[in-house]
Amino acid sequence: MTPDTALHPLIESPAWEVPEPPTDLIFDDGVPLESNRHRIAMNLLIRTAQQSLAPRPDSFVGGNMFVYYSRNQAMNRDFRGPDFFAVLGVEGDRSRQGWVIWEEEGRYPDVIVELLSPSTAGTDKGIKKDLYEQVFKTPDYFVFDPFDADSLAGWRLDLAEGYQPLAPNPQGWLWCETLGLWLGTWEGAIDREPMTGTCPWLRFYDPEGNLVPLPEESATQRAEQEAQRAEQEAQRAEQEKQRGDRLAAKLQELGIDPATL
Repeated sequence: MTPDTALHPLIESPAWEVPEPPTDLIFDDGVPLESNRHRIAMNLLIRTAQQSLAPRPDSFVGGNMFVYYSRNQAMNRDFRGPDFFAVLGVEGDRSRQGWVIWEEEGRYPDVIVELLSPSTAGTDKGIKKDLYEQVFKTPDYFVFDPFDADSLAGWRLDLAEGYQPLAPNPQGWLWCETLGLWLGTWEGAIDREPMTGTCPWLRFYDPEGNLVPLPEESATQRAEQEAQRAEQEAQRAEQEKQRGDRLAAKLQELGIDPATL
């Protein structure tokens, strides 16, 4: 179910030269996400990506964290905080307040997702897209508006030609080559959002098209499977009892006491 990759392969970036690091980095500008739905959507991506990447201790997943990539950017307080990003081939178990490139051996995010809103869509599809393409050289970039089910768009980096738009599969999903997962919408309610009914959420799907579950969804599935197995076992026990009762009745019809057998 995975798509063929028709783009030029990515090539190695030049050797990383460590800049003189600032010592007064800010990791929280006090600006909240656009809405409660945006917050839940971000956490949904983070938690399910962590589920999928659990077998990879060399992975890190973050969201709404500043990415510091140059001394000038830090001095100018030019904050860049992707709503979601993932990096492979790094120390996955190290605590971080933000992603500081010169502390990560020059590693930039491998995957970025920005959650659009009316106030950020222009920047996310313009200035930020250019930054992720030309400076970060992030291989996979996606955007999605949690209030618009048809807003999903994505690009795969071709170092010769820049970001190339990804074509959706028949379900409207986009393939994330770096993670080996699909990104697509899922209709439902999470953490009482929305208060009534359902809404579209951006979710990960495995190569076979199975939804990557949240930990609590996995626990619910296991509980349901266990309950189903218990119900099936109870049904089998009842069927055995009924067969025994019928056999005993038949023996009694023949004048045979089942207790003597």
